Amino acid sequence: MKLGAHMSVAGGVHTAFARAESVGGTALQIFVKNASQWAAKPLPEEEIRLFAEERKRTGILPVVAHDSYLINLASPAAALWKMSIRAMVNELERCELLALDGLVAHPGSHVGSGESQGLKRIAQGLDDVFRRSPGLRVPILLETTAGQGSNLGWRFEQLATIRDLVREPERISFCLDTCHVFAAGYDLRTAGAVAATLDEFDQVCGLRDLKAVHLNDSLKPFESRRDRHAHIGEGEIGRAGFATFMTDPRLADVPMVLETPKGDEAKEDARNLELIRALAAGTMPKRKRAMPTEAWRKGTLKGAAKIARERSKARRDANSDAASGSGR
Repeated sequence: MKLGAHMSVAGGVHTAFARAESVGGTALQIFVKNASQWAAKPLPEEEIRLFAEERKRTGILPVVAHDSYLINLASPAAALWKMSIRAMVNELERCELLALDGLVAHPGSHVGSGESQGLKRIAQGLDDVFRRSPGLRVPILLETTAGQGSNLGWRFEQLATIRDLVREPERISFCLDTCHVFAAGYDLRTAGAVAATLDEFDQVCGLRDLKAVHLNDSLKPFESRRDRHAHIGEGEIGRAGFATFMTDPRLADVPMVLETPKGDEAKEDARNLELIRALAAGTMPKRKRAMPTEAWRKGTLKGAAKIARERSKARRDANSDAASGSGR
């Protein structure tokens, strides 16, 4: 099983391999340019060479990229839509230079134009992207979303519709984010729920086309439509859910990467990967004390503590109601 995390490329894209290696990663996700800017300088030939050397040295495969947060192929605004198309073409070309295995992309937000129009707009945008990038090997991996705001891709049917509408569907595959699908209303907390969610994905999109998984617990409740990542086992999905998810044989060959909160040294990634590997091996390690880092506290403890308080209050209220009822 290929497991890793999204890693910084500060100092050059090739530096991500050493960071992944330091936490025990065997798969990797990166940005191929600044995710918060439209413009990007061309990748230097030396950086491309070093990237290939580091990939060979570490043996870390596969490697996928995540697209820029600015891109919105569902936008009804012509200027933003055209900028998004140009930016995605640029990212695909950069991925091709680095021989990456896919470009993960959020489908887009319709911003009030409606679901149907937004899905058509995405497909039209992708057709233009593919027209401008003929012959490129790198596929676009449409990512499941939490459905926050007007974001599309929170139902499996929406992803399938986009693929059905494009002229080159063979250039489309998928990435499933555990936090996103849970928040969108696909349960992952029990063995039966995991099986049902994967069955539905297979029927609608096809597990054969699932090329990457983002491993994230959810700070927000089931069906909240809120995208808030938590450390593995520290959120609403919980250890039991991930234990089932990680041992489903249909996912054995799908690379999985963390997008959980981290500090500068990425110790949190090492700990999450250690837990994920244990769960994949069928063991349930004893809980350890939370890591004393600011990123960990921000990423889970505040939310987990709130969840615990809410659950405790609900139990007290339920017990109080039961006691009152028995006294009548």
